[in-house]
Amino acid sequence: MNDWPQGWSGNNGGDRQGRGSASARPEGARVMRQVQRGPAGAPHPSAPPHGVPPQQSYTNGHGDDGYDGYNTGQVYGGGGTQGPGPDGRPGRPAPNWRKRIKWISITVVTVLVVVTVGTYFWADSKLNRDVDLSKVIDRPDAGEGTNYLIVGSDSREGMSAEEKKKLHTGSADGKRTDSMMILHVGDNGNTMISLPRDSNVTIPTFKGSESGKTFQGTGRQVKLNAAYAEDGPELLVRTVEANTGLRIDHYAEIGFAGFAKIVDSVGGVEIEIPKGGMKDTKSGADFEAGKQTLNGEQSLAFVRTRYALAGSDLDRTKNQQKFLSALANQTATPSTVLNPFKLYPTLSSGLDTLTVDKDMSLWDLGSMFLAMKGVTSGDGKSMNMPISGNTGNGNLQWDTAKVKQLVEQLKNDEKVTVTSDR
Repeated sequence: MNDWPQGWSGNNGGDRQGRGSASARPEGARVMRQVQRGPAGAPHPSAPPHGVPPQQSYTNGHGDDGYDGYNTGQVYGGGGTQGPGPDGRPGRPAPNWRKRIKWISITVVTVLVVVTVGTYFWADSKLNRDVDLSKVIDRPDAGEGTNYLIVGSDSREGMSAEEKKKLHTGSADGKRTDSMMILHVGDNGNTMISLPRDSNVTIPTFKGSESGKTFQGTGRQVKLNAAYAEDGPELLVRTVEANTGLRIDHYAEIGFAGFAKIVDSVGGVEIEIPKGGMKDTKSGADFEAGKQTLNGEQSLAFVRTRYALAGSDLDRTKNQQKFLSALANQTATPSTVLNPFKLYPTLSSGLDTLTVDKDMSLWDLGSMFLAMKGVTSGDGKSMNMPISGNTGNGNLQWDTAKVKQLVEQLKNDEKVTVTSDR
């Protein structure tokens, strides 16, 4: 008995599927539309059976759109590659934006790291580490936090006769200090204390910075800036430490020329001139009242003016702190820090004329600058050294009790509560 359905016998037959038959076709092929491979203009076959979508007409094995009659299995409309181009050849692959963005990001970060590291070593190499605090003798014990002695000197080194005339610096030999400040950086608020150059101090026993010879103290009392004029930064540090009891950790000094160049490199500094204006023939100041932008020459005149001020040196220290606030706020901005055409001239102008101690790193310098910017912007405390009056020689006398309390608070890194009446 033949169990196969009719037409499916494994014996002889016409169009029957037999076991191993090479000519056999599945039943579904009977209802599939046959591909026409005849001459152009051949009649189209009748409509396909129900349920089978219309098929594209082919002539000589090619469709009207250039399709070659073979299905590649590709699902079109995906995000892989583009379809064939007008000439029939495969199109260019679609760009992998995720991969491109990744490599662009890696490149940008790498460039920033290289530039940052390069700038750090370049700037660090330009620091003039000429002050040796190891020459300072009989130093107080170190306290909490870090204490910087920041000095603005009237050094005319490297200035031409024309520049001296333009900046009203005169032509005095040597150099003296025009401004001195102690900046304390700690965890309980930073404090900036201006030391009037007319402060009455006692020159202690010290070792000569050049000769190495010890000079015994005799109780000689002088203005504070005389210590610098006598034996430079090392004696100034020694005198400040001996008269306050506060240890100085780092020293930073900038001269007239460097100060003016920094201001010019940032395009000037905006400052508010008080009512009545300011005029001083000795410093060169000649300003009307109101807000205005000062260039390097004018800025130097502003911070040096004392004879046109009612409080003389005490009022001058307040103007110096006011100006430093404006300069720091204008310098430490994205428009300067992120712009190499402004950043490098600014750094070069300042670092070329900046003198620091041998242990001062560029990191320490940056910390000092940011702390100074914060204090002068209101995030901290700025003040003059407490003054009780004038001595018989006309110098400014520090308030001994307040100074002692102030130093103790700084040593212990406590919040400063001492005030100055002037």
